[in-house]
Amino acid sequence: MNSTPEPFVFIVDDDEGIRTSLSRALDTRGYNTLAFASAQAFLEHYEPGTSGCLILDFGMPEMSGLELQQVLVKRGRSIPIIFITGHGGVPEAVEAMKYGAVDFLEKPFRQDALIKRIDAALKLDEQTRRVDDKSRTTKARFERLTDREKEIAEFLVSNPSNSSSKDVARHLGISPRTVDHHRARILEKMSVHSVAELVDQSITAKLFSR
Repeated sequence: MNSTPEPFVFIVDDDEGIRTSLSRALDTRGYNTLAFASAQAFLEHYEPGTSGCLILDFGMPEMSGLELQQVLVKRGRSIPIIFITGHGGVPEAVEAMKYGAVDFLEKPFRQDALIKRIDAALKLDEQTRRVDDKSRTTKARFERLTDREKEIAEFLVSNPSNSSSKDVARHLGISPRTVDHHRARILEKMSVHSVAELVDQSITAKLFSR
């Protein structure tokens, strides 16, 4: 039995008619929807760990859709956003996409066009969460390394073409045999089989990002 919660399709639009029609149409198609009349109402209820996507009206009073997007970005991981607008233009779309919006639809739009965007956004959210989970696991494993192992791991990742035990030993002023011992422990603790895998994991998790 799959215990993973179903993702939500959040709808934020100050137009009650649009909120109602979208919610009904999507509920009929089997999506889990939650609708809000304002950006502030959404922020008060949304928990960042919730999977899903956001259908967001661009031009709302008080806090616009773009302002809500920027708030979410500043708070960390951002939910995939599909903007909808009745008076959008190229500058608005460019601004929204710059901050990571999945798409930008002008009202009125075809329902099947929105469905296609929703499915793409939910798939993106799932992939992002999978990468995030893998990154958290990598970081947790890295924290189990000793200070010396971390030092060697960083050198191996930063210098993949000069990663022989002699290269590492020369850089750190220790013996190649000692490096061999540490290397074996690093690969074991990080659950990888090669330096190449260690490099891939480290890049994905941004372990040594500058």
